[in-house]
Amino acid sequence: MAKLAVNVDHIATLRQARKANYPDPVTAAMASETAGADGIVVHLREDRRHIQERDVRILRQMVQTKLILEMAATPEMLGIALDIKPDIVTLVPEKRVELTTEGGLDIITHFNNIKESVKQLQNSGIKVSIFINPDLDQIKTAHKMDADMIEIHTGSFCDAVTDMEREKEFTRIVDAAKIASKLKLGVNAGHGLGYHSIKRFKGLDEIDEFSIGHSIVARATISGMENAVRDMVELIKRL
Repeated sequence: MAKLAVNVDHIATLRQARKANYPDPVTAAMASETAGADGIVVHLREDRRHIQERDVRILRQMVQTKLILEMAATPEMLGIALDIKPDIVTLVPEKRVELTTEGGLDIITHFNNIKESVKQLQNSGIKVSIFINPDLDQIKTAHKMDADMIEIHTGSFCDAVTDMEREKEFTRIVDAAKIASKLKLGVNAGHGLGYHSIKRFKGLDEIDEFSIGHSIVARATISGMENAVRDMVELIKRL
């Protein structure tokens, strides 16, 4: 059965909107674990727009499942990761002007830099995932640089307007998951997934874990964090 890693970035987004000390993403993470989450995800951005270094350090002490740190492959972020030692680092692209991560990391173009980052993290005992588009060449490159796993970017599928476009994007995800599994890479998926779109993944057993944040936090504003996470956990159990 696929697992669920809950991204609590947008709890921090709400906090930072008022530069307050609440709501606390650490509290949201603890509620998520209580509700059955298998991991906690945070993206420490270079501009610190939501998650702060303080959050990651406290989460490292508090998280009982696993802590997944999303970050750009920069010297600053590598230094922080090697110091804090999350269970997994997911390397992602990052642009300061984007609202959220807009696509996968181009590891073909940036092969040498990403490969060196993967090596440094793994030598420190940290597993490495790479956030990439459902592109077969990118997946083969992730395997070539000895990544432990990939996270397939599902945003194009979730944002598709027409049924034809949606099916085309889902086919790309299926093909990507199958080839990654054959290459013995761990296969995660995320970006834009919600309570309706997650149902489309029924039967795609190659996916080990879904990383979901915005839709859970949005539901949590109405029903509470534990209820929102439990609802998603139940949906994933049925896949």
